Amino acid sequence: MASAYDFNFETIQGKPYPLADLAGRPMVVVNTASKCAFTPQYKGLEALWTAYKDKGLVVIGVPCNDFGGQEPGSHEEIATFCELNYGVNFPVMGKVHVKGEHAHPFFTWAGREGGMLAAPKWNFFKYLIDKNGALSDWFASVTSPSARKFTAAIEKML
Repeated sequence: MASAYDFNFETIQGKPYPLADLAGRPMVVVNTASKCAFTPQYKGLEALWTAYKDKGLVVIGVPCNDFGGQEPGSHEEIATFCELNYGVNFPVMGKVHVKGEHAHPFFTWAGREGGMLAAPKWNFFKYLIDKNGALSDWFASVTSPSARKFTAAIEKML
């Protein structure tokens, strides 16, 4: 696959979410979990969405239960958790696998594009996709959404 725009997700409400519909817009795609030490990053991701959505940025949360069983909930439980605890308004997808033989193809592609260390190692791995659908950069879980190096990389894509 040549770009991120070749992949499709399904929203947490069960509706198709083809990334091709976002062509020309930069994206932050993050694998998320509700019971993780990094879960408070939802607040920072929402702040990014609020700050940059009018400039075209799309923040996409993709729940997964692959690391420590930290996203055990149903789609409805995840959506309620995100809204009530963090006021999440950015698009949240249905739960997928991000590693192993059943990994969602986007995460397989992103890991391959970013090199050996880019595959998700834990929850809240962040992938920056530029306006052409190419992987621009990736950031490990420990990088906060408000980290200067992260926001600078986003601003460069805008």
